[in-house]
Amino acid sequence: MYTIGQVAKFLGVSRDTLKFYEEKELVKPKQNIENGYRKYNRFDIYDIATVNFYREMDIEIKKIQEIRKSKSVEGIKLLLEEKEQEVLAEIEYKKLLLKKLQIVKEDCAKIKQFLGEYTIKEMEPLEIKGEIGHFNAFDEYEALKVNTDSLKKAVNLTSLRRVIRFNDQGVLEDKFIIVRKVEDYHRAIEREIVSHQKCLYTVIEDGRWSTGGKNIDDNVEASLRKAAIVNGYELLGLVYINLLLTTYEDGLERVFLEMYAPIK
Repeated sequence: MYTIGQVAKFLGVSRDTLKFYEEKELVKPKQNIENGYRKYNRFDIYDIATVNFYREMDIEIKKIQEIRKSKSVEGIKLLLEEKEQEVLAEIEYKKLLLKKLQIVKEDCAKIKQFLGEYTIKEMEPLEIKGEIGHFNAFDEYEALKVNTDSLKKAVNLTSLRRVIRFNDQGVLEDKFIIVRKVEDYHRAIEREIVSHQKCLYTVIEDGRWSTGGKNIDDNVEASLRKAAIVNGYELLGLVYINLLLTTYEDGLERVFLEMYAPIK
């Protein structure tokens, strides 16, 4: 017979884990009524090792309890196939999560490289999935949930593009479109595609930390026009604005946006 400390050492598990297994009736060591000490025999140790075998494959305790009650080889096979599908789904999710992390890391690098700078860049193809009236048109957010693939199935604003049409007299149209990058979806495209091979590109800072919450559209438009004139580019009267990153300084938000302004 062995003590709980000896068994914990033999099998590389904690005392709390052994007590948990006991609570779930996966192991039933004898207990001294006088001092409460548990004593484990070789069958108990084998039971614990068997539980560890299934736990190593991340089989839930409830499923292991079912196995202990009665489970044929075919039943075990079906259980493992079910777990296999869960793992495959998790792997697919992790792949998407990794890609998302890499994209946001790239966005951080864009901020460092292009903040306040202007360059020529292609705007990659986007599939237009829908529109909302404004980013704070909260009652229209259902369109965001339906037309985007958020990993957590919750609304975020990274799939929105603000589209501004303008001429020398001012803004002609200001709307928000819901988009997906075409390169991310290996399937037939269902809706309109928008892309521009040659754009004046920059990253700007918005948010309460840098602007006090004031509208900076006029300043941005003036800077964009100035950059186009200085570099000899002719704007097409169109700007696409994309949210890259939001962070905080002194409790106030800092918002970084990238802008694509198509040129001739």
